[in-house]
Amino acid sequence: MANSDLVLTELVDGVGIVTFNRPDRHNAMDDEMSDVSKKAMRWALETPEVRTVLLRGNGKSFCSGRDTSVLGHRAGGESDYSFVRRHQTIRQDTVDSPKVVIAALKGGVIGGGMETALAADIRICDTTAKFGLPEVGFALVPDTGATQLLPRLIGAGRAKLMIIGGQRIDAATAYEWGLVEQLVQPEELDEVALTLAKKIAGLSPLAVGMAKGLIDQAHAGSFRDGLVGELNAQVAMFTSADYQESKAARREGRTPTYEGR
Repeated sequence: MANSDLVLTELVDGVGIVTFNRPDRHNAMDDEMSDVSKKAMRWALETPEVRTVLLRGNGKSFCSGRDTSVLGHRAGGESDYSFVRRHQTIRQDTVDSPKVVIAALKGGVIGGGMETALAADIRICDTTAKFGLPEVGFALVPDTGATQLLPRLIGAGRAKLMIIGGQRIDAATAYEWGLVEQLVQPEELDEVALTLAKKIAGLSPLAVGMAKGLIDQAHAGSFRDGLVGELNAQVAMFTSADYQESKAARREGRTPTYEGR
């Protein structure tokens, strides 16, 4: 298994459980946690004994996205292109996997954390969940699938409201809009999600994989193309004057003034 202090893995009755474990930061992803989470997902997707994958977070939140203290940081001189593409690869593999991925959501489901949830096949949230995609507010764009996956669930207009307008929504709204499939009380979340994951793990993996593929096939090509579009857009944004202004404004505690270049 791919266990570490930051991301825990466990195999229970055919369910590969991946738990984000940085509760003091609402499971925000720094470079180390991001790398470990990818290894954990790779374990879950590639281990034959894992029939179903369950994603969850310790503490109050599922995942609050990229740790803003390292936003834009690149370890070892990695290029923006390589950084974004590396993160997109595991998202694509999650969507392409014949295994059903279930996300148990609570508290902050923000930025990359929300994109992780969007790539899951089934989303269950409790009443504490809050959803948001703040990237445009940082003069960036979502880059691991949100622009492609979110409109399919809630429609283009509502997706623009969240992505461009920066609107955050609560659990009840997420359920009403179709962003999540089930809404439960906080004390029920883990049990409901694990029970469903175990049920699916007990089914024919061949039938499950074929059914998932058939349901998803209408959008498979467009998702891959959309990821390329997100990649190119994000690389352009990282080098833009607007993004540099956004960083400077946050550092100086002022409102940014954008010039559109």
